Amino acid sequence: MTAVVPRLVEQFERGLDAPICLTWELTYACNLACVHCLSSSGKRDPRELSTQSCKDIIDELERMQVFYVNIGGGEPTVRPDFWELVDYATAHHVGVKFSTNGVRITPEVAARLATSDYVDVQISLDGATAEVNDAVRGTGSYAMAIRALENLAAAGFSDAKISVVVTRHNVDQLDEFASLASRYGATLRITRLRPSGRGADVWDELHPTADQQVQLYQWLVAKGDRVLTGDSFFHLSGLGEPGALSGLNMCGAGRVVCLIDPVGDVYACPFAIHDRFLAGNILSDSGFGTGFANVWKNAPLFRELREPQSAGACGSCGHYDSCRGGCMAAKFFTGLPIDGPDPECVQGYGVPALAQERDKPRPAGDHSHGRRRSGPVPLTLSLHPPMQPPPPPKRLCNESPV
Repeated sequence: MTAVVPRLVEQFERGLDAPICLTWELTYACNLACVHCLSSSGKRDPRELSTQSCKDIIDELERMQVFYVNIGGGEPTVRPDFWELVDYATAHHVGVKFSTNGVRITPEVAARLATSDYVDVQISLDGATAEVNDAVRGTGSYAMAIRALENLAAAGFSDAKISVVVTRHNVDQLDEFASLASRYGATLRITRLRPSGRGADVWDELHPTADQQVQLYQWLVAKGDRVLTGDSFFHLSGLGEPGALSGLNMCGAGRVVCLIDPVGDVYACPFAIHDRFLAGNILSDSGFGTGFANVWKNAPLFRELREPQSAGACGSCGHYDSCRGGCMAAKFFTGLPIDGPDPECVQGYGVPALAQERDKPRPAGDHSHGRRRSGPVPLTLSLHPPMQPPPPPKRLCNESPV
């Protein structure tokens, strides 16, 4: 009798021996103060992992045969040992994909990057024009990102990525983003806005409207063949036939993805930085040993997430097999039940849930420069009274922009 081979999504739901997509935030230090920052970055944490601790993690990743790591922050390039760690990773067969606002991508750095086959660069850009981008990321950030793209192109760097968080203010610019990518020989990567970090404060004002969700879906189906999404938009799958959008269409938290933060805490998901999703710390023995591999393989939280999950309130929906209930982090930080509909459910089931009184959990750790704003999102493009985002520090320090 021929053995029944489970579907790929079913195999992944049970967890793998190593993450497919490991995100590693090297630092919370950042020269910008983006209003939607997932990690509320700005100031460096004094407990930041040492160079040697980072190299020990890389050694583990090599033993686990992790193919590559997504490095972010904060702005990872402001760590003085950043390039040392990149070189150490690639020398130990761990490829590096790092996200940057472009502040350190000088012509000299671009030339160095162009010589490496194991380093990929993502330039963050949240508007195809300075007006839209700088309202979210800060004055001058558009020019800084474009300068980085120009330097990479001039150096002959192959296939940089332009990384865009889709908001209601830039969803009409998708064609313009694609044109920018073509101009610089880059690939467009678009991701979903999550209500995490400072994004929790602005999600209501920034996330695409229901009509814009449909617009985004139609654009992805028509023009998204060469656009990277990283499974950001599986909640849109309920708008069409299963498989219309490429990807696993499932929540990979603790199964195929996780996050290491700057102090060595390991979270189930890069978008769920909260004690509820904290699996352990690589430096601490919580009963299952130290090191990343022990956390990944033995943490009770990860074992729990790899158990069969109930469809909950979405079980009776005919689109559940397409969207799998949507994003765990988006539900959690908007105060919705984890086994309920996604807040942006395209069948509309999230709308009445959002209309109810909810207790919205606060993301863990605020590393923002100065006091965090409350009230209307500080966007000059919104209908609220004009306010500017907090400006970047006047001086870009080598170690920390504090």
